[in-house]
Amino acid sequence: MRTNQPGARTWTIRSGADLGRAIADVRALHGLTQEALAEQAAISRTYLARIETGMTVAMIERVLRILRRLGAEVTVSMRDNNAG
Repeated sequence: MRTNQPGARTWTIRSGADLGRAIADVRALHGLTQEALAEQAAISRTYLARIETGMTVAMIERVLRILRRLGAEVTVSMRDNNAG
């Protein structure tokens, strides 16, 4: 399993910054600009940029800390569109 690498299909999320990178990677794999994704998500491009760079992740950090203490791991996986 490839993890947290550009072009990877699965990302292990240990921090808000990891989640932001995963969002940026998946966005790029879909060929979307920040502007296009922000419009689809009904948020500003600036806010999306802050998410992708890990600048607005305080609550996410707390949730991930709780999950780590419980022994859980969070991953983001992108399905292969060619798979059944």
